[in-house]
Amino acid sequence: MASFNKVILIGNLTRDPELKFLPKGTGVCNISMAVNRRWRTEAGEEREDVYFADCKAFGKQAETLSQYVKKGHPLMIEGRLTREEWDDKKSGEKKSATRIMIESFQFLKSREDGAAPAPRRDAAPAASPKPDLDADDLPF
Repeated sequence: MASFNKVILIGNLTRDPELKFLPKGTGVCNISMAVNRRWRTEAGEEREDVYFADCKAFGKQAETLSQYVKKGHPLMIEGRLTREEWDDKKSGEKKSATRIMIESFQFLKSREDGAAPAPRRDAAPAASPKPDLDADDLPF
């Protein structure tokens, strides 16, 4: 039986990222995103629906997210759906949650708006002045 598990979301963070570290030092970042959907009813009335997605990143991605995004920032993520299960310590009940495991992401906020700095892309290296060399000065 074929299966496919891929999620692509664009939304805004609903809170600042939470970065924690596993005992071996691997970073884990939890974020929550609000993803809006707008539509118009047959009667012409505008409607909006909001979905809140809990997402998780590991390693270098976790550290990068926690460093450069904060509540309100737009973000695009690609990942897969996962289900986490645990025993609630207070009630003793089994709990579960569906989360999105982030595989890649893209910052959507510009630098002027306070987002992560873009990598430098110099068009061409600065030209250095050419020394005056005679044929006798050449090393070969």
